[in-house]
Amino acid sequence: MDSFLFSFMATILLLPGAAAEVGTGHMGSIGVIVDNSSRIGKEEIVAMKLAIHDFNNKSNRQLDFHVRDSQSDPVLTLLSARNLIEKSRVQAIIGLETWEEASLVVELGSKAPIPIVSLADAAPQWATDRWPFLVRASPEKHLQMKAVAAIIGSWGWRRINVIYEDTNSAGSEIIPFLADALKQVGSEIGYLAALTPSSAVNSSSLSDQLQRLKGKQSQVFVVHSSLSMAERLFSKANELGMMEKGSVWITTDSITNLVHSMNSSVISSMEGVLGMKSFFQEDGARFQDFYSRFRQKFRSLYPKEDNYEPGIFAVRAYDAVWSVALAMDNNGSTQQLLEKIELSDFHGLTNRIKFERRRLAPQRMFQIVNVIGKSYRELGFWSEGSGFAKPTNGQIQNSSSMDILGQVFWPGGPTSTPRGWALPTSETPLRIGVPLNATFKQFVSVTYDDGGNPSVSGFSIEVFKAVLKHLNYSLPHEFFPFSGTYDDLVEQVHLKKFDAVVGDTSIVSKRWELAEFSHPYTEPGLMMIVPEKVETSNRAWLFMKPFTKAMWVLTGAITIYNGFTLWLIERNQNPELMTGSILNQMGTLVCLSFTTLFSMHGGRQHSNLSRLVMVVWLFASLVITNSYTANLTSMLTVQRLEPTVVDVEDLKSANSIVGCSGRSFVVRYLVDVIRIKESNIKDITSAEEYAPALRSGEIAAAFIEAPYAKLFLAQNCKGFAASGKTYKVGGFGFVFPKGSSILPDISKAVLEVSEKGELGVLENNLIGSQKCDSNAEISEDSSSLSPSSFWVLFLITGGVSTVCLVIFMARERLTYLYNYLLGHMAIWRLISAVMRSWRSHPRGRFSRGISDVESNGNAQHTSIHSPQYFGYRVPWQRNYSSRSSS
Repeated sequence: MDSFLFSFMATILLLPGAAAEVGTGHMGSIGVIVDNSSRIGKEEIVAMKLAIHDFNNKSNRQLDFHVRDSQSDPVLTLLSARNLIEKSRVQAIIGLETWEEASLVVELGSKAPIPIVSLADAAPQWATDRWPFLVRASPEKHLQMKAVAAIIGSWGWRRINVIYEDTNSAGSEIIPFLADALKQVGSEIGYLAALTPSSAVNSSSLSDQLQRLKGKQSQVFVVHSSLSMAERLFSKANELGMMEKGSVWITTDSITNLVHSMNSSVISSMEGVLGMKSFFQEDGARFQDFYSRFRQKFRSLYPKEDNYEPGIFAVRAYDAVWSVALAMDNNGSTQQLLEKIELSDFHGLTNRIKFERRRLAPQRMFQIVNVIGKSYRELGFWSEGSGFAKPTNGQIQNSSSMDILGQVFWPGGPTSTPRGWALPTSETPLRIGVPLNATFKQFVSVTYDDGGNPSVSGFSIEVFKAVLKHLNYSLPHEFFPFSGTYDDLVEQVHLKKFDAVVGDTSIVSKRWELAEFSHPYTEPGLMMIVPEKVETSNRAWLFMKPFTKAMWVLTGAITIYNGFTLWLIERNQNPELMTGSILNQMGTLVCLSFTTLFSMHGGRQHSNLSRLVMVVWLFASLVITNSYTANLTSMLTVQRLEPTVVDVEDLKSANSIVGCSGRSFVVRYLVDVIRIKESNIKDITSAEEYAPALRSGEIAAAFIEAPYAKLFLAQNCKGFAASGKTYKVGGFGFVFPKGSSILPDISKAVLEVSEKGELGVLENNLIGSQKCDSNAEISEDSSSLSPSSFWVLFLITGGVSTVCLVIFMARERLTYLYNYLLGHMAIWRLISAVMRSWRSHPRGRFSRGISDVESNGNAQHTSIHSPQYFGYRVPWQRNYSSRSSS
C-alpha cells in the first residue's frame, strides 16, 4: 500500500504543469555534500538546485537545501556531514562523489541515524549490507564490464592491460567483474597498472607506469579513472608514443560520461579512443525543459567552463533529490523515510527510478562513442542480451559483432582494425627457451662454439622455422637453452622469463594450466617398445599359411567345378564314368577333379571341349602349386619374430621393470594412469640407452612417445617392435603465454605447413634415411597369398570351363531334338507306303502281298518304303511276320 501511495503521489507531482497542493508549510531539510571544484560536483549542485526548486513549486511546500563543499577532502567531508546532522538538523544527506568520502559519512549517518544517499560512481557490493542507512543512487558497474568485454571479444584481442586509479572501490567494483567478463569471451587481463591519486600531479610516477606498459606485448588498454587522472594519462601517453598505430584504448563511463565537458586540448589527446557512456533519453519534453534551464543556470554559476551541457551525473543528482523529497514526511521517523526512499518507483528525468535493496537498478544500456579530432562520434549502443545495436532508417539492427556500428577511427589514424599487440623487434626479440638435454637429439640439439654461443638445430627447430615463413610478419627471436625438466621449462613461460618454448614439448593438461600450446606438429601417442623373439607357436599348421582361408576355399571350389565339367562332358564316351553306384560316381568325379592338378590325362579325353578345359586348368594349377611351394619355402627358411611382451598387463602381473625418460610427463602417466609401480620405472637419460637396456633384459619394455618411437624403430629395425595399444596422449607443440596474441597465428601456420606437405618432407628427412624394413615382422595376412593375387587366373579357368559346359549342353540338346524329329518322319513315311499299297492291290490278295513282301524281305530291305532305310527298326514288324507264318 505504501508503495502504491508513493507512486501515486510521485505521478501527481511530476505531471508537467501540475498545481495540485498536497500540503503547506515546512517539510524539512536536505543536506548536500559535493566537490564544487570538479565538473561532476558542479553539474550535481546545479541539478539539485533545480530539483529543489521544481519540487517546492509543484508541492507548494518548503524543502530546505543545505550545501557543503567537500573540496575533494575526506576529512573535510566528514566534518561537513557532522555539521549538517548536528547543527542544520537535516533529515538526509545527498552527494558524496567518491566512495572514500561516502564510507566516512555513512558511518556517521548510521549512528545519527539518517539516510545517506550516495552518488559515488562505485562502491563495494557489500556496502548496503554493512550500513543499513546507505542508499546508492548510482548503478553498479558489472554490466558495463560486460560491454567492455564484448568490444574486446568482437575484435579478438586476447590479452589486455588495465589502468585504474587505485581507490578502494576500483579494486572491488571493477577488476573482478572485468576479469570474469573477459574470461567469457576468451580473453584475460595481462597486466594491472594501479595509479595512485598522487600520480595526477606526480608526472614521474605516471611516466614510470606508462613506460612499463609500453614494453608489454599487448597494446590494448582499458582505462578506469577520474577525469583529472585521465587528462594527465592521455597527455603523457601521447608524449611516449603510446597513442600510435596498432594500439587500442578503451575508457569506462567514469571518463567518457564527461566527454561532453572536455576542452579541445584534452579531447584531442584522446583521438582514436573508444568509450563507454551511460545512456539516457534526451528527446523527452521534460528533459528538454531541464536542459535549457540547466545550461542557463550553469553558465551563470560557472562562466569559465567550456561546455554547459548536462551529463548523466546531473540527471542522477536531480532524480536523487526527488527520491528523497517524495519520501519526506514531517511526522515520519528516519526509519520510515529510509523505507520510503527504498520503495521509490517513478519515472525520473529520463529513466525509471527504482531501488533494489537500497541500490539503484543496474544500467542495462550503454552508448559507445569514438573520439575523433576535437570531438566525438556516437557509434551505437550495447545492451545485455541484444549485443551491439545501431538505429538505421528508423529500425534497430542488433549483432554480437561491433562491425554493425560502422567504421571506427583508431589511434594513429588507421581505419583497419589494430592488431592490439606489439611485434617483437631486433632490439626486443622474442626470448625462446629450448631444452638443453633432450633425450632424442634429432629433435633438439644444442651445441656451443668456441666463444660459448649456443647453436640450436633439430627437427623441432626446422618445423618452427618453416612455420615462421608462413606468418605475414617477421618474428625476431633468440634461443636460450634450459637445463631443467620439461615442466620447469613450461613454467618459465608462466613466470615471464621466456616468451615462448620451442622443442619436443608434449601437450598435457598439467602444463596447460601454466601456458598455452600451438596446434600439435606431431601425432599424439605413447607406445610400448619391446624386444622380439623367434616365433614358435603354430608351427605344426605352417603348411596351411601359404594361402589364406579364402584362397583355400576358392581353389577347392574351382577344382571341383572343373572336375564336374570334365565328368559331364566325358561320361557318354567313357563307360567307366557311368558305372557303379551314385556314391562310386561321386568318388570318381572328385578323383578326376584333383588328379587334374598333377596330370592332364590327355590321351583319355574323347572331346575337344574336355581337352580345352584340361589345358587351361592345368596352366592355372601349375601357377598355383608353384606359388604355394615358393611361399611355403620362404616361411620355412625365414625366421618369424614376435614381441616378448604382448600387453601392458603382462608387465604389471610379472612386476617387470620398464624404462622411460625421467624428464618427461611419461613417468607420472605410467604411475597415475597405467598403474605401474613407480619403483619399477627406470630413468633413461639418452636415446642410446634404450636398445642396450632392452637387449640385456635390464628393462622389459620402454615407453616412448610416438615421434620418438618412429625414430627408435628406424634406427633399431632389428630385434625390436611396438607392442600393445597406443595411448592417445601428448603430441609436440610450441608453448606461449596464456592469452598470447601470436599463438593463433602460429597455430594457423602449423596447419598450413602440414597441409602443404612441408611437415611430411621434414619427417622424411628425419626418419626416412634411417628406415629399415628388411627384418621387420611380416604378419600372417600380408605373407599369406590371397585370391586378390590370382583373381584373373581364376576368372579365365572358370570362364573357359563355363563356356565349354554351355556348348556341350547346347549340342546335346540339339542332337536329341534332331533324332526325335527324324524318328517321327520315318513312321509317317511307313504309314504312307502301307496306304498306297492297300489302294493299289485287290482286297483278296492283300494277305498274299504282305506274305510276298515278307518272303522277299532280304531283297527289299533297302527299299525306300522300308523303315530300315532310315536306320530305325519297326517294333511291330517281327510280331506281324510271326503271326503270318503261323
